[in-house]
Amino acid sequence: MSETLLTIENLQVRYGGIEAVKGVSFDVHEGEIVTLIGANGAGKSSTLRSIAGLEKPSGGKITFRGDNLTGRDPTSIVKKGITLVPEGRRIFADLTVLENLKVGAYLRNDDISNDIQWVYELFPRLKERSWQLGGTLSGGEQQMLAVGRALMSRPKLMMMDEPSLGLAPLIVKDIFSIIKEINRQGVTILLIEQNANMALKTADTGYVMETGRITMSGTGAELLSNEGVKAAYLGN
Repeated sequence: MSETLLTIENLQVRYGGIEAVKGVSFDVHEGEIVTLIGANGAGKSSTLRSIAGLEKPSGGKITFRGDNLTGRDPTSIVKKGITLVPEGRRIFADLTVLENLKVGAYLRNDDISNDIQWVYELFPRLKERSWQLGGTLSGGEQQMLAVGRALMSRPKLMMMDEPSLGLAPLIVKDIFSIIKEINRQGVTILLIEQNANMALKTADTGYVMETGRITMSGTGAELLSNEGVKAAYLGN
């Protein structure tokens, strides 16, 4: 078994009187693709946002490579080697593709030219559109740019919130192929995704979240063949 990179212990997240995450615990091992699946409102995004430092947990512990990151600010989380590709892309519409990528490296003070070339190798379409404004790209290209921007900080763990949302099926296939390639090149992935079928086919390990709790876990293949998962999330 590879080294445990991220450990979530009894994580709780509250918004006023509403408990969105109710004592969630799981591990992510180095080199894995891990997915959280579940209906809207299950607490998946709140879990990722807590790890990224965008939400303060009301309880529990987040440990990354042995360091307690619970409640730390987003900048220090990125410095530790965790990035988030947010739901809805959130690229900078008025900046060019290249400028967006440079923003992703804002905490670095070394030469980033090799990393820009790496992103362009992963996403040739971004290279073709290097001087185009982010807001003029298609939805699929904006998703590629959001992923490329996240890679510019050289993360050990890249978290992705609904990367296939609103994209055509062919583009979804491309995005998941690239997720696998990024993982092959040494980046651990934690992914939340409404397209449970595609997520479980891609993931080494999967967790099912329902109303703020993890109710099931297993390998991607095990969950794909589970009758309860099939009925609830795979449409068969």
